[in-house]
Amino acid sequence: QENPLSGLFNNIFSTKILCDCASKNKLRKFVLISSDKAVRPTNIMGASKRLAEMVVQSIDAEENNTKFCIVRFGNVINSSGSVIPLFRKQIAQGGPLTITHKNVTRYFMTISEASSLVIQAGEYANGGDVFILDMGDQVKIIDLAEKLIYLSGRNISHDGQGEGIEIQEIGLRPGEKLYEELLISGDKLKTENNKIFRSVEKYPSKEVLTKVLDDLYNASLTNDVIQIRDILKTNVEGFKEVKHE
Repeated sequence: QENPLSGLFNNIFSTKILCDCASKNKLRKFVLISSDKAVRPTNIMGASKRLAEMVVQSIDAEENNTKFCIVRFGNVINSSGSVIPLFRKQIAQGGPLTITHKNVTRYFMTISEASSLVIQAGEYANGGDVFILDMGDQVKIIDLAEKLIYLSGRNISHDGQGEGIEIQEIGLRPGEKLYEELLISGDKLKTENNKIFRSVEKYPSKEVLTKVLDDLYNASLTNDVIQIRDILKTNVEGFKEVKHE
């Protein structure tokens, strides 16, 4: 969010380069790992992830040799971006544990489960598929924080009173949602695996997408973030930036 150009190049243009390389080398399958943040995004990072999905879908529509697909899911426990390693570090330092909001919920899945389902979803790909992983129920982050404190053998300090580790609410980050979604619209279609679903989602033609990418690239050359936001808002369904007080 603080450096939108990095998000554009990493999520959109790099995806396009990899797709082109896969086509050129006639790879059998190409799987894009996406994110729940691509659904009705509230910041540029999420919008860039959805546009990366659209790049894959659009290229697949023009490609006969390589089957391109997308797998979209939420947080992976103990991954580099997971909150759990941060909580463990904060507990080791004696606290406080910091949460953005007491009502924030997130999906969680283990690394082994996510990896296995991604591989299986790739095998199911017919081309242009958007696969959604069943991640169970969303977990309240404050409940997760409390459980980790108790599992570490410590108590919770309330308002700085008593011995233990305090949980502090520090406020939502720009564009951060209270909860995440996996489905943009319509229904989830079943696959052979009851943990993997297909989502049928709209995407632009290659001609339209090519112009969008050209416009984004030109805006990035002059660091025109306002123009970048306008392009994304026009072309990414449900993109609405949210700013918190």
